[in-house]
Amino acid sequence: MADPDELDLGDDKSLLIVDDDEPFLRRLARAMEKRGFEPETAGSVAAGKAIATARPPAYAVVDLRLEDGNGLDVVETIRDKRKDSRVVVLTGYGAIATAVAAVKIGATDYLSKPADATDITNALLAKPDELPPPPENPMSADRVRWEHIQRVYELCDRNVSETARRLNMHRRTLQRILAKRSPR
Repeated sequence: MADPDELDLGDDKSLLIVDDDEPFLRRLARAMEKRGFEPETAGSVAAGKAIATARPPAYAVVDLRLEDGNGLDVVETIRDKRKDSRVVVLTGYGAIATAVAAVKIGATDYLSKPADATDITNALLAKPDELPPPPENPMSADRVRWEHIQRVYELCDRNVSETARRLNMHRRTLQRILAKRSPR
């Protein structure tokens, strides 16, 4: 873990974290506070936009998919209020088109979940002309596939037949995958 005394956060350490996963939100806020940030949290697009409007943060971590809409709306609000803000967009499943959209509207970086506080800190503090270091323990290809299947399954209201259709796979194959534990 990075030593908070070594991090150059600047004078304004304000950090807005927007995510509808309450346990993740609390854990990340605690971890970022230990790193010297001053986190403020929001669990929805509406709350995130309200905070960004009232108190535009120096840093932000915004989940892409929230129950009440798209996290990119929060990113746009932050960018309208504070051009120098450093914003990292998180998502449970990565797609190139979404990454491009996030960066076009002003996100500094785009990370797939599960991203840890060190990966997020590195992305927030990376210089504009340099890439952050690669993650210490990236997800395996099997894990990424499993996460994607789980996400689509949840979006289909845990309907196996609909999930299999959308993933273009046989229903029984999907059932076998869902019955197994998650890969490491």
